[in-house]
Amino acid sequence: MAQPMSIETDPDLQAAFRAAMGNVAGPVSVVTTHAAGKPAGTTVSAFVSLSMEPPMLLVSLQRGSYLLSLLSVGSTVGVNVLGADQADVATRFTGRHDERFTGIDWVLLDGAPALEDAHAWISLRVARLVPAGDHVLVLGDVVDATSRGPEPASGPLTYHRRSFGTHRDH
Repeated sequence: MAQPMSIETDPDLQAAFRAAMGNVAGPVSVVTTHAAGKPAGTTVSAFVSLSMEPPMLLVSLQRGSYLLSLLSVGSTVGVNVLGADQADVATRFTGRHDERFTGIDWVLLDGAPALEDAHAWISLRVARLVPAGDHVLVLGDVVDATSRGPEPASGPLTYHRRSFGTHRDH
């Protein structure tokens, strides 16, 4: 198999790509794990359904992130999909990693911290860690999935043009 060509980062292309991606709304979640007797988590907007058979999810984490340093194949990961009223939770999980769970109600579910008021919950078992640029793709087998019922009162929290918002059905 041929090796991929190395592409140097062009600052103009990087800026144009960042601006283009700013026009794409993405769902916001707090990805969690429990290691060494402590919860850990971070806010992400880069996660997608990868497969329905078998059920799999892809989560993108920055190289060098504290959460990523705790993961390996077989680790348990929780994806807490946030609701429109949880922008404060999303912001909290971008701060200092040792203070992120302070004042947050959570329970250990399927081996990972589940935020009690999350819009939806998906627990994963890490199947593969795939390096990709300045991130690592976490491919996870879905262990369980729940949501706040068929008609949640608020829509999901989204990130668009560097701010939080939502999408609601009319």
